[in-house]
Amino acid sequence: MNDRARGAMYGVALGDALGAPTEFMRVEEILRRWPPNGPECPTGTPARVTDDTQMAIAVAEALLDAAPAGKFSAETLEPPLRARFVEWLDSPDNNRAPGMTCLHACELLLQGYPWLKATVPGSKGCGANMRVPPVAILPSGPHGIDDETRAAIAQFQAALTHGHPTGLAASDLTARAITDLINGADPATLPDRLIDYARSQREIYHAAWLGTLWQRPGMRTPAEFISRGWDECLGVLGRLKSALATPDRNADPCIATGDGWIAEEALSTGLHAFLLFPDDPVQALRRAAVTRGDSDSIASLCGAFAGARHGMAAWPEEWVTRIEYGTRIGELADALSAPIAG
Repeated sequence: MNDRARGAMYGVALGDALGAPTEFMRVEEILRRWPPNGPECPTGTPARVTDDTQMAIAVAEALLDAAPAGKFSAETLEPPLRARFVEWLDSPDNNRAPGMTCLHACELLLQGYPWLKATVPGSKGCGANMRVPPVAILPSGPHGIDDETRAAIAQFQAALTHGHPTGLAASDLTARAITDLINGADPATLPDRLIDYARSQREIYHAAWLGTLWQRPGMRTPAEFISRGWDECLGVLGRLKSALATPDRNADPCIATGDGWIAEEALSTGLHAFLLFPDDPVQALRRAAVTRGDSDSIASLCGAFAGARHGMAAWPEEWVTRIEYGTRIGELADALSAPIAG
């Protein structure tokens, strides 16, 4: 389990670094610049990542900050999440074209606003589910957390910046997929399991964590609010299943499952790239990077899925030794995947 946790966390960073140079480019432009098939490996020493990896590290640090309390809850997790997000906001390394939603919400968190006032209620940008992999690698069972707590944490860390119900549901699904793969489940049937899970969660609102987030004009109940997010995720998971029924490894995954700028499409297209090459993690990452959309985010999630499936064997050692923040990523993966005391 520890090896797969490390694989997932390094996969986040490696996909991020590989996909960052191709973001905002059409596939034809990517292939002209990196012939014949696109970027082969992350470049540079260190190989630089984007805000996607930086914020995943922030969530990981916050989880460790909260762990000594012995039990995760909104009360124990909100202060360290706030502190780590503000630390990221003020960091001189926060110069990687971060998303406006995260910047705006973190500015308000810095000013001391309650998180319910700081979050951007209409945003379902992919920034929230890019940083959820640390939640997925927390251990399960008697010396870990249960499924309900993992789901609540996944949604809560998203809610501090992205208040749209689809942002919450997509983060929950992303964590669910990574945990599922870490536990050794078959990738071929992963879309069906995610669809079943989404249907089971349609009207479940984690009130102890999310409070009054659901209270919006036109919303009558918490269940009505959260079901809108799950229904959008179910729609894109249906598109993913259709695409995989007749898989085309040569076609841009974005054509079938979306460009990845919004949460549910980042999830589905990251999964799409991974499931085109479930037994070839490097090729999956390269496919994810040669996409017309949010390539670093798509490849980052693809890397998390592939690393969760294959562990550290997924990644060339030469890549791992060059990735930015590499030592800390390994330390965080080890600490988070260890049994929780108490």
